[in-house]
Amino acid sequence: MSTITTEELSATTLLRFATAGSVDDGKSTLVGRLLHDSKSVLADQLEAVERASASRGQDAPDLALLTDGLRAEREQGITIDVAYRYFATPRRRFILADTPGHVQYTRNMVTGASTAELTVILVDARNGVVEQTRRHAAIAALLRVPHVVLAVNKMDLAGYQEPVFAAIAEEFTAYATELGVPEVTAIPISALVGDNVVDPSAHMDWYGGPTVLEHLETVPVSHDLTRCHARLPVQYVIRPQSTEHPDYRGYAGQIAAGTFRVGDEITVLPSGRSTTITGIDLLGKPVDVAWTPQSVTLLLADDIDISRGDLIVPAKDAPATTQDLEATVCHVADEPLRVGHRVLLKHGTRTVKAIVKDIPSRLTLDDLSLHPHPGRLSANDIGRVTLRTAEPLPADTYADSRRTGSFILIDPNDGTTLTAGMVGESFASPDPVDDQADDDGWDF
Repeated sequence: MSTITTEELSATTLLRFATAGSVDDGKSTLVGRLLHDSKSVLADQLEAVERASASRGQDAPDLALLTDGLRAEREQGITIDVAYRYFATPRRRFILADTPGHVQYTRNMVTGASTAELTVILVDARNGVVEQTRRHAAIAALLRVPHVVLAVNKMDLAGYQEPVFAAIAEEFTAYATELGVPEVTAIPISALVGDNVVDPSAHMDWYGGPTVLEHLETVPVSHDLTRCHARLPVQYVIRPQSTEHPDYRGYAGQIAAGTFRVGDEITVLPSGRSTTITGIDLLGKPVDVAWTPQSVTLLLADDIDISRGDLIVPAKDAPATTQDLEATVCHVADEPLRVGHRVLLKHGTRTVKAIVKDIPSRLTLDDLSLHPHPGRLSANDIGRVTLRTAEPLPADTYADSRRTGSFILIDPNDGTTLTAGMVGESFASPDPVDDQADDDGWDF
């Protein structure tokens, strides 16, 4: 295995990407092939995979076992949970999320892709674009993933025929473009054999594009959150009241986006009170400037009422606060989300009560049409919702900030995550109608 020096790593960029696709399309095998052929697998890991493969009567190592670590995953030959892998080449560092393909694990795909700059969606060359392919494309568009790779896998089982690849690439690209996906790169591969994963294929001389790894190493990455709207969700108020620090009052949290400097005038939301940053503590030491994703403690000029869940923002760049949120959501719970549903809404470090006032539309994956006012969203449905919160929330639109424009809905009875939401417009929706649901004491 080749080694990369610390100096080489520090000079490379980082790409977060996720794999997605339907069941048995070969996601874990692709990931295993990437790790194996890029020499990112330790010798003892490979030996363990070879032993496990031999015990199952397989002649060659099953590279999917490099990511499928749960016993149930190995027994069933499927991916259940998101498997994160970290590897590097001399050109770039990678954080990879291998996500499940089963419909009931769509929630895991949402988790894995929520922080990704690129998503690799696999398609079995024999089956083409199926419903789960369309669902994953819609989720990638919903999560504003800027780069999508269509990996048409198992080309060896389709005779390496160019027309098979071309037809699938054309269908998927048209669908993704209609969803608003800004860029699709289609690559014909065989993850099992290794065609066009790390090394170019000798069986598809008709293809002149990059391999999967080559594309991952060269795709432009622009995720400089230091240039975004500055946002600090308050996680904890530090007040030691000790002899050494009798008057210390700091507001700690991880900077979600942007940059804060000593002397900046800030506003605390939702109260709207303003003051000035007099100090920034980072790892126990004072600094003049801090940026995302550093965890810091801010010291302020005035002793104003600030608590966990508040949002510190620049005074001249504050988002509007509102109790009425319109959002696009992916419902991930088995129990349907209905109009009138009472929920908890977690946004950043703040959790408030909320009511589902309306569900204006549900997305139909086949033709991207909108089913108006369905009244409910079932598991894995994507749709528009209107929410009324008990307290004002300072929410950016998801198009402006993936961190402070997102939220989750939680069942107040057992704490189950119900829905992942993105504030603002993602898909076109019909005009909302007046809600007639009984609020039953939750009238905000």
